[in-house]
Amino acid sequence: MTCRRQLILLAATSALTFLSLHIQGAVTGTIDMQAPPAPAGFESRQAVMAAILKQELKLIETEFPTPSGIKETKNIEYGRVGDRALRLDLYQPEKPDSGKPGLIFIHGGAWSGGSREVYKYYAVHFAKKGYTAATISYRLSGESPFPAAVHDAKGAVRWMRAKASDYGFRADNIVAVGGSAGGHLSLMLGYTPADSDLEGQSGFPTESSAVQAVINFYGPVDLTTKMGQESGSVRQFLGGKTFQDHPDLYRQASPLFHLGSGAPPTLIIHGTLDETVKIGQGDALSKKLAQLSVPYAYARLEGWPHTLDAAQKVNQYCTSLMDTFLTKTFPSR
Repeated sequence: MTCRRQLILLAATSALTFLSLHIQGAVTGTIDMQAPPAPAGFESRQAVMAAILKQELKLIETEFPTPSGIKETKNIEYGRVGDRALRLDLYQPEKPDSGKPGLIFIHGGAWSGGSREVYKYYAVHFAKKGYTAATISYRLSGESPFPAAVHDAKGAVRWMRAKASDYGFRADNIVAVGGSAGGHLSLMLGYTPADSDLEGQSGFPTESSAVQAVINFYGPVDLTTKMGQESGSVRQFLGGKTFQDHPDLYRQASPLFHLGSGAPPTLIIHGTLDETVKIGQGDALSKKLAQLSVPYAYARLEGWPHTLDAAQKVNQYCTSLMDTFLTKTFPSR
């Protein structure tokens, strides 16, 4: 199955819910994003699916040749667990901007599937703007449950930091970006910089695994909710353990319970039609970020489902938000 078809199916599985807590297109938070109105959404999942089938709602192409001027280096080993190699793909401009942060993209797929290739689209976009961007793979839940994926993602951060001078970006500015399960892992990177239980040993152990900003597309933040307790994907991610028997494990795997006042700036992008990861997760994260006075921006997109950025017009809007967030968080030296 191609990445494009996977995106269509993920969007199609989002069920109906429509909450109207914010003005359409508004980006709330403490970071002034100066965002244009968001693309008009839909009233139901059925309407989204109909628009896709009628080709009225165009989707992005995730499989394409790497454009000229962008260096693609595939299958770099960033770490190893026993005999298991952990790999990433790296995208760079011909002349990297050494003042820009390095970006790490973490794919979704309920922690049990997906592939790093789906984020080539974003990696190429940002490489065109002078960034060095990596798309990473990590151990999936069917191979090794939590905290393996967190360990691997932290190993990728350490690798990026150790290689910053080789590839031409700032070692002290690493940004984690992910969608769905990848959004969850990105938030875990951002909010657990000093948790020895979650560090792992892959990559360069002497380097810091801390990231300096997080971009979270519709990732779950609290696995202790009814949604998390009843989710088969969450249970598999946590090694088959139930919330009733292991509530502390569910809290340990939830970014919201690690979030403190020293957390890095965070951009949240979430759609109100999302039934895979309900909008309440984004709402809860933005509320706590505000309470802790952590710099953040929240794009709460009315009428859009899970994997909303698979739609061309939403993707263009989200990419613009990301550009602005990165520019404001890391102004040019």
